[in-house]
Amino acid sequence: MTKVFYAILVNSLVALLTNTFVWFAATFWVYLQTESVVAMSMMAGIYLITVSISGFFLGTLVDRYYKKTVMLLSSLCSLVLYLLAYSVIAFSQVEVFTNPANPRLWGFILLALAGVIAGNLRSIALPTLVTLLVHKSKRDQANGLVGTINGVSFLVASTFSGLVIGYLGVKWMLGIAIALTLLAILQLAAIPIPEQNILQTESETRNVDLRGTIRSIYLVPGLFALIFFNTINNFLGGVFMSLMDAYGLSLVSVQVWGILWGFLSLGFIVGGIGVARCGLGKSPLRTLFLANLGIWGVAIFFTIQASIVLLAMGSFVYLCLTPVVEAAEQTILQTVIPLERQGRVFGFAQSIEQAASPLTAFMVGPIAQLLFIPFMTTGAGVELLGPWFGTGRARGIALLFTVTGLVGLMMTVLAMRSQSYQTLSRQYFRAKSL
Repeated sequence: MTKVFYAILVNSLVALLTNTFVWFAATFWVYLQTESVVAMSMMAGIYLITVSISGFFLGTLVDRYYKKTVMLLSSLCSLVLYLLAYSVIAFSQVEVFTNPANPRLWGFILLALAGVIAGNLRSIALPTLVTLLVHKSKRDQANGLVGTINGVSFLVASTFSGLVIGYLGVKWMLGIAIALTLLAILQLAAIPIPEQNILQTESETRNVDLRGTIRSIYLVPGLFALIFFNTINNFLGGVFMSLMDAYGLSLVSVQVWGILWGFLSLGFIVGGIGVARCGLGKSPLRTLFLANLGIWGVAIFFTIQASIVLLAMGSFVYLCLTPVVEAAEQTILQTVIPLERQGRVFGFAQSIEQAASPLTAFMVGPIAQLLFIPFMTTGAGVELLGPWFGTGRARGIALLFTVTGLVGLMMTVLAMRSQSYQTLSRQYFRAKSL
C-alpha cells in the first residue's frame, strides 16, 4: 500500500468523522430543544431514505469524474451546507427551535442532513480508490483499514458529539465541523492521485445510468445474489438497530448503557484491524458467509437470558464481525467489476442494501408490540417458555432477537449451499488470476 493511499485514508477519516459528528450532535440537539420523539424519528427516517436513494446518483458521479474531483466536491458541498446551517442558528432566536413544527428548525435539520449526505459521496469513492491505488493481493487488508476508520469515526463522534452539545452548544459544533471540513479540503488538494483519463460511451454520460449498472452486475453470475443476500442481512439486522436500546435500557441505566456502547464500539475497530493484519483468506466470499454464521449464531444466544454481561459479550462479537462482512463484499466487487463501473455498482449496492433498514424500522416496532411482547407477558409464551426464558416486555424483545438470529442462520446456510455461491466464487478466482 502506497503513501498516497494512507494519506487518502487519513483524509477520509477526518471527513467521515466530521459528518458523523454533525449528524449525531444535530440529533441530540434537536431532541434537547424540542423533546420530541417524533422529530427524532422523522430525522432518522429522512436520513435513511435519502441515503438509500442517493446511492444511484452519487455512484454515477464517482464514475463520470476524477475521484479526487468528486471527493473535493463532496467536502465543498458539505462546507457550504454547514455554513448555511450555522447562519440559520446565528440569525434565529433560540426559542424558535423549541417548536418541532417550526420551519427554521427543519431548515437547519435539512441543511445538516444535506451536508452529511454530500459526504456520502466520499464513502462510495473510497472503495474505488482502493482498487486504483492498492494491488489486488492487498485489497482485502486495505478494506480492513477502511473498516477501521469507520469504527474510529463512529466511536469518536458518538462520544464527543454529546459532550460538545452539552458543554459548548450547537454553534460550536458547527464551527468545529466547518474547520475540520476546510482542513480536509486543503489536505486533499495537496494529495497527488494518479488517475487515468476517463473514457465513457454515450450511454455512460447519463445522470443515472441504472440500466448500464444492472447490466454490469448481471454480467457477473452470482453477484445479484450477493447483493440480495446482504440486503436481507440488513433487513434482519435492522431488528437489532431498532430495538437494542429498548432492550438494553431494561437491564441497566441510561448512563451505564451509553458508556457500555462507547466501549462496545471498539468492536468495529478491532474487526477492521483484524482484517487489515490478516486479510480475508483465499476466498473472501467464504469468509463473508462464515462471519455471517458467527453473527447470527451470536444473535440467537446473546439475549437468551436477561444478562447485561451476555448481551455485552455477544454485541462485541457481533460488532467485530461486521467489518469483516463489509470488507469481504468490497473486495469481491473490486475484483469482479471493472474500475470504470465500480462507482455505480457500489452506489447501487449501497442503495439497495440500505433500503432494507428503514423498512425494518417501520415494521419491527408493531411486530414486537403486537405479537412478541404480548406472547411473553400475557400469552402462551409465559407458560411455554417463561420458566427458563423469562417473562415480560423485555423478554418479548429478546425472543424476537432469537427468532431473527435463527432466520439469519438458516438463510446463510442456504446461501452457502446455493449454485449462485459456487458460481460467484469461480468468477472471483477467475478475475483475480487475470
